[in-house]
Amino acid sequence: MPRPKKSQSGNLREEILATAWQQIAEEGASALSLRAIARQLSITAPAIYNYFPRRDDLVTELIIDAFLSFGDAQIAALQAIPTGDHTGRLRALGLAYRQWAVSYPQRYMLIFGAPIPGYAAPAERTTPAAARALDVLVGVLADAHRAGRLALDPGLPLTPAVQEMMAAWQVSRAPGIDLRVLAMALSIWGWAHGLVMLEIGNQYPPFVASPGELYRYDLERIVRGTVR
Repeated sequence: MPRPKKSQSGNLREEILATAWQQIAEEGASALSLRAIARQLSITAPAIYNYFPRRDDLVTELIIDAFLSFGDAQIAALQAIPTGDHTGRLRALGLAYRQWAVSYPQRYMLIFGAPIPGYAAPAERTTPAAARALDVLVGVLADAHRAGRLALDPGLPLTPAVQEMMAAWQVSRAPGIDLRVLAMALSIWGWAHGLVMLEIGNQYPPFVASPGELYRYDLERIVRGTVR
């Protein structure tokens, strides 16, 4: 692939990505068009093909861009909180999760919403970026577990099927992490995802006038039930 060139107004590659996000916000991800982006930037179609030969190449780059931004937000949320403050760190992650999602709803929906017809993400490229944010949550829970602060229910062992799935995750990306910690991380992630999707998709019933307040209340319940 040719080396990226600078446009007169800056980095053309970044301009293409920014225009693509604008197009997604206005028309949806399924309407993404390289030719339409080229027209908006007043460049020729071959010029954009130097960077993204196919629409799917651009979609993949946008997905990676969104996942990395999401992961950065999770990492940044912990910077000012001591490692020993397990409740504070888990709370901060939960707040940062929602804040990023409501600040960048198009990005959130691209990576977690309905798939784009005809597009298949190349796992070898997108999976490392996708796992980055979840790794942060796993790390916070693992630290609490090592400190004896994680509220794991001894009377609720993992079922064989769940144990097998968590073991596969452990081998691939979380060596040494207790399987119960991994299951808890996935459960918390699913909880946050569910409430955020309801909010972004405007699916709450009318009496939920403040989704953020409901999220913060429920997050506190999760935090208090997770860390002793």
